[in-house]
Amino acid sequence: MASDIILLGGLQQEFATIEAMVKLYCRAHHKSTSAACPCPDCIEFLDYAREKLDRCPYGEKKPACNRCPIHCYKPEQRQQAKTIMRFAGPRMLLAHPLLAIRHLRLERRPVPDLPQENVSNRQRRKQFSNN
Repeated sequence: MASDIILLGGLQQEFATIEAMVKLYCRAHHKSTSAACPCPDCIEFLDYAREKLDRCPYGEKKPACNRCPIHCYKPEQRQQAKTIMRFAGPRMLLAHPLLAIRHLRLERRPVPDLPQENVSNRQRRKQFSNN
């Protein structure tokens, strides 16, 4: 299950940003109450996003997804992410100002060169568990 994945360093911060955006979107579009937010469809998307963050070949040096040369999301989930971020992005400054500012700074960071092997969060977790 993707919710069991432990994200290291900046990837956890990025997931917190995605999660906040999904909750804003879900409350507005799926009429979820705070007790049932996010809804099952949004939870499924969050699990998918966590898995992709875990497997990102850039690891903690990953660029913002919209600037990344490697598109790891399937087309349907990529469109869903765009829809969520277009809605929630402007609202994040009021709802979660620190997460929003950190995300805006991340988007301005230059895209790193092609990633080295074994720097993904998943590979790092495997290295920690083998030690």
